[in-house]
Amino acid sequence: MQYQSQFVAKPYFIAAVGLFIGQIIFGLIIGAQYVVGDFLFPEIPFNVARMVHTNLLIVWLLFGFMGAAYYLVPEESERELYSPKLAIITFWVFLVTSALTVVGYLAVPYATLAAMTGNDILPTMGREFLEQPLITKVGILLVVVSLLYNVSMTTLMGRKTSITIILLMGLWGLAFFWLFAFYNPVNLVLDKYYWWWVIHLWVEGVWELIMAALLAFVLIKVTGVDREVIDKWMYIIIALALISGILGTGHHYYWIGTPGYWQWIGSIFSALEPIPFFVMTLFAFSMVNRRRRDHPNKIATLWALGTTVTAFLGAGVWGFMHSLSPINFYTHGSQITAAHGHLAFYGAYVMVVLTIISYAMPIMRGRVANSPQAQLWETWAFWLMTVSMVAITLLLTSAGVMQVWLQRMGDTPMSFMATQDELAIFFWLRLFGGGVFFIGLMVYVISFFIKGDITLISANGENKNAKVSISTVDTIKER
Repeated sequence: MQYQSQFVAKPYFIAAVGLFIGQIIFGLIIGAQYVVGDFLFPEIPFNVARMVHTNLLIVWLLFGFMGAAYYLVPEESERELYSPKLAIITFWVFLVTSALTVVGYLAVPYATLAAMTGNDILPTMGREFLEQPLITKVGILLVVVSLLYNVSMTTLMGRKTSITIILLMGLWGLAFFWLFAFYNPVNLVLDKYYWWWVIHLWVEGVWELIMAALLAFVLIKVTGVDREVIDKWMYIIIALALISGILGTGHHYYWIGTPGYWQWIGSIFSALEPIPFFVMTLFAFSMVNRRRRDHPNKIATLWALGTTVTAFLGAGVWGFMHSLSPINFYTHGSQITAAHGHLAFYGAYVMVVLTIISYAMPIMRGRVANSPQAQLWETWAFWLMTVSMVAITLLLTSAGVMQVWLQRMGDTPMSFMATQDELAIFFWLRLFGGGVFFIGLMVYVISFFIKGDITLISANGENKNAKVSISTVDTIKER
C-alpha cells in the first residue's frame, strides 16, 4: 500500500542525483589538476575543488538518506507522514543552504568566507570534511532535527518495525555525532580526537545502521522473504557493526599524540570491521536465493546485491589492508587511504542510495518498475560505474604502494613532489576511470526517461501491463 505523503521523497531523490553529478564533475576537475597542475587555476584552485567535491558527497548522501526515510517510514508505520509540509520546507532550506555554501566556496577566499559567516563567534571552520561555515553547520543540524521529529512522530503514532527502529537509531546517531562538528579545541591532539567522532562514527558507525535498514526494506519488497528472517539478520549485522565500529575508531588515533594502548585497541577492533560487511553480503544473497516473489524491478535487486559486495571489498577488505598499526605507520595519509575511501563510500553509501532510488522512484511515478528497456540502460550504468570505481581503487592502491616504497621506506626516501611525478601514470589512468564513471552516471539518469512496456499500478492496486510515455505515467497517482 502506498501513502500520499511518500511523494515528498521525490524532490529529495532528484536533488541527491543532481548534487551527485556536481560531486563527480568536481572530482574530475581535481583529477585533472593532479596531472595538469594549473588546470582551471586560479578560477578554481585545487583546495577549493577538493572541498566542494567532498562536501557535495556528504550533502547529496544526506539528501538520499532523508528521502529514503520519508519514503520508507510511512509505509513501515502504515500511516501518513506526520507533517509532509515540514518535510518540503526542510527540503528547500537544505537545498538553498547547500547551494549558497558551494557558491561561497567558489566565489570568495575561504578566509573571507569564514569572516563573513561568524567563524569568529564560534570557530568551527578549517578542518578537513568539516569546512562548512558555522551557518551551514547550524542549518544541517536544524534540518536533521526536523527530519528526526517528523519520522519519529510518524513511527510513534504508527506501527513499529525493526527496520524503522534501526533507521531511527542511525538517524539519531547521525544528529548526535554531528554536534562534535561544533567543538574545535585549541589543542590539536584533542581536536583530532573528537574530529573522528564525527567522521569515523558517521561513516563507520551510525551510517551503517541506515544502510542496513534501507537494504532490509528493499529486500523485503523485492523478494517477499518473511520479515522475521530479515530481522534476525539485521540484529546480527548491527551488533557487529557497532561493536567493531565504535572501538575501531582507535585506528585513527595511532599517530596523533594519544596513548599507545590505542594501537592495540584500534588494531584488534579494526580487524573485526570487515565481518559485519561480510555478513551483510551473505544476508543479501541469502534473501534473494530464498525469494518468494519475482519482482519486475530487477535492477533494484542488482543494486542491493552490488551494495553488499562492493561495501565488503571497499570498507571491509581495503579498510583492513591498512588499519593494523604496524602497516598504518607507513601507509597513513597515502593514496592507499584514498583507494579505501573511494570504494568504501561508493559501495556502502552511494550504491545503497541508488538502490532505494531505483526501487522507489518508479513507484512514485505510477509503475511497479521501469520498463525492461530502461532497466537495461540502468544495468549498463551499474556496471560502468562499478567497474570504473574498482579500476580507480586498484590504480590508487598501486599508486599508494609505490608512494610508500619511494617516499617512506628505504635508506634514501624521495621527497613528496618527486614521488608524485613517479605516480603520474596512475593519476592519468585514474582520470580516465573517472570519465567512464561520469558516463555511467549519465546513463543512470537517462534510464529514467527511457520509454517502453511498463507495469502500471492501477487504482484498485492491480498490476497492469501497458505501453505508455513517460509524460503519461507521471500523471498517474497510486493509492
